[in-house]
Amino acid sequence: MNATAAVGDYARPEMDKGLGVAGQLGFGAAIVAALVYVGCSVWSDASASGMSAIALLPFLLLFLALLIALGFEFVNGFHDTANAVATVIYTNAMPANVAVVWSGFFNFLGVLLSTGAVAFGIVSLLPVELILQVGSSAGFAMVFALLIAAILWNLATWWLGIPSSSSHTLIGSIIGVGVANAMMHGKSGTAGVDWSKATEIGQALLVSPLIGFGLAALLFLAMKVLVRSEELYQEPKGDAPPPLWIRALLIFTCTGVSFAHGSNDGQKGMGLIMLILIGTVPTAYALNRAVPESYTREFHVGADAAYAALTGGNAPIMRPGEARRAVTAYIADKAYKPETVPALAVLVRNIDRQVDEYGSLAKVPAAATENVRNDMYLASEAIKRLGKDKAAGLDDGRKGALDGFKKSLDAGTRFIPTWVKVAVAFALGLGTMVGWKRIVVTVGEKIGKSHLTYAQGASAELVAMGTIFAADHLGLPVSTTHVLSSGVAGTMAANGSGLQMGTLRNMLMAWVLTLPVSILLAGGLYAVFSMLL
Repeated sequence: MNATAAVGDYARPEMDKGLGVAGQLGFGAAIVAALVYVGCSVWSDASASGMSAIALLPFLLLFLALLIALGFEFVNGFHDTANAVATVIYTNAMPANVAVVWSGFFNFLGVLLSTGAVAFGIVSLLPVELILQVGSSAGFAMVFALLIAAILWNLATWWLGIPSSSSHTLIGSIIGVGVANAMMHGKSGTAGVDWSKATEIGQALLVSPLIGFGLAALLFLAMKVLVRSEELYQEPKGDAPPPLWIRALLIFTCTGVSFAHGSNDGQKGMGLIMLILIGTVPTAYALNRAVPESYTREFHVGADAAYAALTGGNAPIMRPGEARRAVTAYIADKAYKPETVPALAVLVRNIDRQVDEYGSLAKVPAAATENVRNDMYLASEAIKRLGKDKAAGLDDGRKGALDGFKKSLDAGTRFIPTWVKVAVAFALGLGTMVGWKRIVVTVGEKIGKSHLTYAQGASAELVAMGTIFAADHLGLPVSTTHVLSSGVAGTMAANGSGLQMGTLRNMLMAWVLTLPVSILLAGGLYAVFSMLL
């Protein structure tokens, strides 16, 4: 069989060469090792925290939820990462079987070295009452519904070979669960979601493809002016690799996009896995027991400053339970009331008293762990909302004191154990090596009317890499699929190569349908699972 097969005007690279027997054995061994590692890590952490064992039913639900969460990242791997390898495959910079393993490895590294900011940005979209009761049947219904809905839509678009966004799908699923939960409790559907955060994320998802198209086109045109090497703007000749310097550039951009994709997309699964762990093994995961010794003293100083900023020297008279309900209502309903600030002050003082009483987060007893964590989460979310709420009338000095205390709250509750990163890294990296061909063919052959040139591939990948790294720094999820595929389209337009409008219509339709379909899927599944569980 020839290394290339003509497809229209394209010379399609060889993409049917698999991992081989040794590779398949290694792939299977990696999956088994990852599952064993996850199970042993949960058991070890639970035992270290004082829990002798997890009850059978919660353990089974925990294992199932973790399996589904890792399954989402696995599907994300072969659905989204195919975009990173399309350019190096279609320019013959790397053989297809080598490219997917290479990309998988750097996705793995990207997850391991990620910050976690995106993970908790995703979690903040969920209804506060479900986050506070994530270990309940409603909490499990929430996690199962949004993850299964996201997996189903990802698989559907992958089967059709349409590049669509896993980020877009997951956001829609979260909104669907929030709306369904609100309506099931007699509230307006708009009350179930943090719409300010959803709008912020939606804007990132909307703008990123436009950035991909525009910047890739401009970069390609700039390269034509600045780099006068004719071979850079030519399509590959048969199965011959490009000149060494061009090949190095293409491999560098593929590596960067793979790493950036891992650092951004991998965090979505991390945040959901942490919710699952907090709900089933709160003693081990609700609080960060690995904070430094100086944490308690700094926490106390920050709490005093925040309390003073909220009260102005006038101590509010309110019981902790009443204060907790008022703060929860403020976060859930997004409605500022006169009792909001006094209630938050009482909650801050109560949290500080508990941490001071136990001496450190590591010494908080099992029975109190979940309550302390919930109070810290509520205070953090309320401070974040107050800082943007004009009705609160906080000046910059008071906002600064509250923001300083919020960092201490987040350090105690928003953390990701190393084993969670490793498990997600395995799932995303291994997923990259499976099922990538459908999306690769679409990106490589069906966006432009001419074969992808070296300069077009490098321009699209450089822009995608930069955009994803910037979004990661800002704690925003963006779509690797949208940025890179629109980048390829931008370079085709800039080169006057022409675009295949049928493919673009399919991509646009998937982009338009992803949100409503995932909302309906997740909302319907949540209603069903709530009844079953």
